[in-house]
Amino acid sequence: MKPWWIYQGPGSRAERLERLSDSLPPWRRFTGTQDPGYRPPTSGAAWEETRRRGLGYVPDDSGTDVVNTALYLRRPLLVTGKPGVGKSTLAYSIAADLGLGPVLRWPITSRTAVRDGLYQYDALGRLHDANLRQPAAEARGPSSLRAARSRRAGRASSGAASIAPYLRLGPLGTALLPQEQPRVLLIDEIDKGDLDLPGDLLTVFEEGSFEIPELARAAAHHPRIRIGTQDDPTPHVRVERGQVQCGTFPIVILTSNGERDFPPPFLRRCIRLHIEPPEKEKLEEIVRRRLDVSPTEEPCSDLIQEFLDRQADGDLATDQLLNAIQLRLSGAWSDPADSGRLLDIAMQQLTGSPRQ
Repeated sequence: MKPWWIYQGPGSRAERLERLSDSLPPWRRFTGTQDPGYRPPTSGAAWEETRRRGLGYVPDDSGTDVVNTALYLRRPLLVTGKPGVGKSTLAYSIAADLGLGPVLRWPITSRTAVRDGLYQYDALGRLHDANLRQPAAEARGPSSLRAARSRRAGRASSGAASIAPYLRLGPLGTALLPQEQPRVLLIDEIDKGDLDLPGDLLTVFEEGSFEIPELARAAAHHPRIRIGTQDDPTPHVRVERGQVQCGTFPIVILTSNGERDFPPPFLRRCIRLHIEPPEKEKLEEIVRRRLDVSPTEEPCSDLIQEFLDRQADGDLATDQLLNAIQLRLSGAWSDPADSGRLLDIAMQQLTGSPRQ
C-alpha cells in the first residue's frame, strides 16, 4: 500500500475520494451542473453484484500503480490480457473499493456505434403506443377522437414532451451525467467493435459531453426534460436543452483480448495495463477470497498445481480452476479414478493442442 494510492490506498473511502477530487488536472476540468434531484443507486441488486465481483479481485502492486495513474490523470484505462485473467473484474474492484455505485457495463459487438452507448430512442415503441391510442379514442366517440387529435397536435408542437418517455441514457451517457463522484464505466471487449469506434469515442472522451438531437430540436419549447438512465428506465434525471455535460470525468475501463491494434491517437489518450496470467501465490489468494477455503488444503492445492501444469500447454482461465474446486467441494467427482476426467472437462485448454 503506497501513500499516493487512491484505489487500494490508505485512509478511509472518503479520504481517498477527497484525494481524487484534489488531484484534478487542469485539462480535465468540466463544467456540468448536477441535477439536485438525481443520485446514482447506492443499494440494490446491481450494487450487490458489483460488490460481490469486486471484492473477489486480487490486484498486484504493478497493476495498482497503473490504475491509480489513470485515476490521477482522468484518462481511460485500456486493459489487455488473455481471456479469463480478470480484465473486466478490475472495473468492479475499483467501484467496490471506492464505493462508486454499480458498474455501468457496455458490451461491444461488431455492430456497436457510439450512439448505442450514449442513449437509446425507442421510436417503434412510441409509434406503437400512438397506434393503440387511436382505436381507443375512436371507440369512445367523436368528442374523444377530437380530443385525442388535439393532444397529438400539442405533442407534435412540443416534440420533447412525447419523445422523453421513449428516451433512455445508455451506459456511456449515464456515466457522463454530472455527478458528485465519478461512475465506473466498463467498455467490454472494445477490440470486437468497428474500426471507427475508438476514433469516434475520442471526441466524447475529450469533451466529456454529447447532444441528444431529439431533445435539442425541441429545446425552445421544453428546455428541461427528464429521461431514464442505464440504472433506471423511469424518467428521473434532468437534461437541459438536449445537452449532457459531465462535471467529473468517469472512470473508464476498456478491455481488449488483443484481437486487433488501435490507432495511435486513441492509444495516446489511454493509460495501458497488461494483465499476465496469475502465478501460484495469486491463484491461492483468489481461491481464498472467492471460495472462502484454504488453498493449501485438499482438494485445492492439487487442483491449483494441476491448473499451473496444464497452463504450460495452452491458455486457461482462472474461473476454470474455481469451477473445478467448486465441483470437488460440492462432492462431485469424488472418486479418485475420476480425477483425470474431471480435469479434462473443467480445464479444457482455450488455445494450443489438447492434452493427450
